[in-house]
Amino acid sequence: MAIIIKKFGGTSLSDLDHIKNAALRVKEAVEAGSRPVVVVSAMGGVTGQLLGNLKHRNLGADPAESDVVLSAGEQVSAGTFALALKGMGLKARSFMGWQVPIITSDKAGEAQIREIPPEALKKSIKYGEIPVIAGFQGVTEAGRITTLGRGGSDITAVALAAALKAERCDIYTDVPGIYTTDPNLVSTAYKLDTISYQEVLELAAVGARVMHSRAVAMALRFGVTIQVLTSYENRPGTLIVKEKDLTERRIISGIACSDNEAKISIIGIRDEPGAVAAIFKPLAEAGISVDMIVQDVSKDGGLADVTFTVDKDLLDRTLKLIKGSREKTGFKDLISDRNVIKLTVVGLGMAGQAGVAQTMFTALGEKGINIQAISATDIKISVLVQEKHQKEALKSLHAAYGLDKR
Repeated sequence: MAIIIKKFGGTSLSDLDHIKNAALRVKEAVEAGSRPVVVVSAMGGVTGQLLGNLKHRNLGADPAESDVVLSAGEQVSAGTFALALKGMGLKARSFMGWQVPIITSDKAGEAQIREIPPEALKKSIKYGEIPVIAGFQGVTEAGRITTLGRGGSDITAVALAAALKAERCDIYTDVPGIYTTDPNLVSTAYKLDTISYQEVLELAAVGARVMHSRAVAMALRFGVTIQVLTSYENRPGTLIVKEKDLTERRIISGIACSDNEAKISIIGIRDEPGAVAAIFKPLAEAGISVDMIVQDVSKDGGLADVTFTVDKDLLDRTLKLIKGSREKTGFKDLISDRNVIKLTVVGLGMAGQAGVAQTMFTALGEKGINIQAISATDIKISVLVQEKHQKEALKSLHAAYGLDKR
């Protein structure tokens, strides 16, 4: 019987009724003839509460001990989920990360999985048990508990799928699958049957709340098929697969919108070698990533203007660093704007396809929506527009690329 990893996130485990509903999905898998292995996140809101307690209780700072505290949420979920399965007449056993063991690096809060010896889990499966594994956590070779950072439970699930050579890794969320765009904003958006790893990586990188990119990258590396589906009902979701396994060939597969963007324009930089580098060097040293960089020659001779974007929550810090470089660059003015969004169209079919960008620009132009910045790769085009145009722009692009005709 095929092993299938079934990972449930916090929204699927928000209370006991939700946990019982998620356990029902596992029971259905058993009845369908598969051998499920469950991975759980903390119950909804628990990790945030634990983190909040650490920050506001005036405790000593130690990332390694913080990891011990933050991993507790998944321990509660694993034990509770195993009890729910037993209440349905199934054999189950909870595993903490150290019991599997999920061996990681020693970087607290952002540990990397190094190895998962599968023997203990295979033994549990052989005994007819359903292993229920606490996600997001692991253990160092020295025996210290670690956490894996954002998307840690998804990463745990994919890594286990690779270690156990599972047929598939099911990621249960509060949505039925991956849509062409946000169905809350565009009523004609529809669920995709399949999508490629590369397309999901691009969508995740530009703000689509699909899966964490680290988990998708790991799935691509090890050839793990992922299914994104809802825990609220028993129906197929969206399969994330290799390009050759796509069931439908599309120029554009999805349109993402990121509202965590802030635009910065530096006006009147000296147009000479090293001037722009002097702007970006302190940002790089501070670990601030920039995107959508545009440089124009200023109206004033010998000067240039540079525009780029950063995460909105990093805007104030970025502006402070740029002001600190003013003596070296001698820029005349610094302008910022929080009221922007990044729209991105993604599709494997756009590589080498003429007119894809023109379709985007024309559709937005016809709606009177001004494009402030552009960036592109072989399978992605992103534009920056005013936030007030979000819904209208998404609808326009969805129609322009024929995604309304499903």
